[in-house]
Amino acid sequence: MGQILARGLGALGTFTISALVDAREPSELFGAAYAASFDAVDASTIDVVVDFSSPDGVVAAAAWCAANGKGLVVGTTGLSDEQRQVVEETATTVGVVIAANYSVGAVLSEKFAAKAAPYFDRVEIIELHHDKKVDAPSGTSIAAAKGIAAARSSAGLPEMIDPTLRHTLSGARGADTIGGIRIHSVRLPGLVAHQEILFGGPGEGLTIRHDSFDRLSFVQGVALAANAIDSSPRLIDGIESLI
Repeated sequence: MGQILARGLGALGTFTISALVDAREPSELFGAAYAASFDAVDASTIDVVVDFSSPDGVVAAAAWCAANGKGLVVGTTGLSDEQRQVVEETATTVGVVIAANYSVGAVLSEKFAAKAAPYFDRVEIIELHHDKKVDAPSGTSIAAAKGIAAARSSAGLPEMIDPTLRHTLSGARGADTIGGIRIHSVRLPGLVAHQEILFGGPGEGLTIRHDSFDRLSFVQGVALAANAIDSSPRLIDGIESLI
């Protein structure tokens, strides 16, 4: 993701890629400096840090941004409650955007799903990702489930109850998340990031599907986030408000 974002953001012509931070030197630097850790980064050349690394990497980036007064854009998922708290505390010092998905299409699909939620009896989510993704379910599917559950609650609808009474194989019905919404995770080589939100009602169904065929699909949302913040303390949770 770092390589994709460096290439994509640099190609926009409105960003300068100042440094790439990784334990191993990336194959391409796109004119930027290489740093094995944040300790080697010249803070005077940085306005915003974009982190799509690992939960531990996010904590390191947050500490550096707080100490140096730089904005932070977080796209890493799978953070623990403690790591998420570190990010939120950083936002009391500098501007922070944290989102489960920076694809504009994915965010719009979540908005459409929340709009549809009160009009259908049941909903389930299938999220499909490449086989190198280490966390499941995806942060995007969890965010979609939360939005759907909130929309149903606002409409006065009860939590959905799974009608399945007998499980021949444990886990066959997926993960039971907020509001009784089931999430099914698929991990296969050849995929990038895909999600289907399936609604069912009497005599009809609605499927909202989004596909990221290339990681370049995340560049536009990251650009929106990077332009939205600076060193002023602020937390933007998700990029919905930026679209």
